[in-house]
Amino acid sequence: MSAPTLTRTRRLPGWATSFGPQIVAGLIAGVLIGLLARSMPKADGGSANWLTGTVTTIGSSYVALLTVAVIPLVFTAIVSSIANLRQVANAARLAVQTLLWFAITAFIAVLIGIAVGLITQPGSNTSVNPDDAGVPKGSGSWWAFVTGLVPQNFLALGAKTTVTDAGAATTSLSFNVLQLLVIAIAVGIAALKVGKKAEPFLALNASLLAIVQKVLWWIIRLAPIGTAALIAKAVATYGWDAIGQLGVFTLAVYIGLAIVFFVVYPILVRVHGLSVKQFFSGVWPATQLGFVSRSSIGTLPLTERVTERNLGVPREYASFAVPLGATTKMDGCAAIYPAIAAIFVAQFYGVDLSLTDYLLIVVVSVIGSAATAGTTGATVMLTLTLSTLGLPLAGVGLLLAVEPIVDMGRTALNVTGQALVPTIVAKREGILDEELYNAPRNGDPFAEEDPDLPPSAEKVPATV
Repeated sequence: MSAPTLTRTRRLPGWATSFGPQIVAGLIAGVLIGLLARSMPKADGGSANWLTGTVTTIGSSYVALLTVAVIPLVFTAIVSSIANLRQVANAARLAVQTLLWFAITAFIAVLIGIAVGLITQPGSNTSVNPDDAGVPKGSGSWWAFVTGLVPQNFLALGAKTTVTDAGAATTSLSFNVLQLLVIAIAVGIAALKVGKKAEPFLALNASLLAIVQKVLWWIIRLAPIGTAALIAKAVATYGWDAIGQLGVFTLAVYIGLAIVFFVVYPILVRVHGLSVKQFFSGVWPATQLGFVSRSSIGTLPLTERVTERNLGVPREYASFAVPLGATTKMDGCAAIYPAIAAIFVAQFYGVDLSLTDYLLIVVVSVIGSAATAGTTGATVMLTLTLSTLGLPLAGVGLLLAVEPIVDMGRTALNVTGQALVPTIVAKREGILDEELYNAPRNGDPFAEEDPDLPPSAEKVPATV
């Protein structure tokens, strides 16, 4: 009788199963697919070819999956955080510190934006034709912010019906994260006031949060595919040719973004005694998704998770600070971009800005992002800035040609800042889990978790 034959199962190399290399591979594959799609002829009638349509559908579907998780994640996380903070004395201090650092980083970013705009003179170095200007889809106002705080329904949902030229009607749903925050905070506080009778509700809410986070983890694992599709769509469809007329403006925006991302943020991290390498390796999954998706709200679930699991910010605090940041903390869209764009519009129309005008740009950028909370894109913020300065709103349309291109960098910076501020505040307040912050990444998207513990039972510093 012959001895049984032992067969060895060949395992894939570590780089092939690690999340980081998978994301990089997705980016490279996306660029190649996008270039291929761009070289292919358009379909009949001038519509996108089948490859461009395919990557567009896959990319938008992935962002939609993440966006679906926003409502249950934000609601259950905030209710749970309020319940867990019932015996905490410094919760109000955390909120104040968060808003203060939102303002500090926005102040630094807008000063950099103004400096870059004055040095590069984007409005004087352009060949854009005013007749080619597009029409902005929305505008911002302080009154819209005030009225936007009032929830229209329990889940802050909105519906919009669009009728095509052929008479077909389509209805799409949207939601306002700021209103959702108001609702969740009110429900959480009410549950604490009710007392013992609310314990079953709080227990159910904690279970729902654990379930939502498990589903979210499944969605996040699809990030390499979503990344490849989104970057392929960007390469294939965005108006890269328009950079020729707005090249100096586009370059100026990215210089400003790069200074904040590679200089200001590392300095802030280092000044607080934290590793710059660990911060960027920890926030990287959210940063790259923000870049390709162009959506802070769509990236919100991932931003919150990296802030908790990679950067060591307690869940009770992160579940409040990150969603708030996703609506009001936008160094790219609400500070650097409107500063440079306002200078561009003023130079283009031959309007001299005074010192008072520059001070107004700073004020609007520091506190004005709240006026655009719950909306999408930086166009709304720019209209608010121009109207405050008395500049022609028609100037917004001049920049729409390169909007998708600059929006990628803006959103990446927004998302990174939304994770940075909670990390800084947690460190300053002595509640940052530095062991988790400094944990080796090993190519994984998040630090290792204990599989036997539900999310609500993970280690959290006692003095949140």
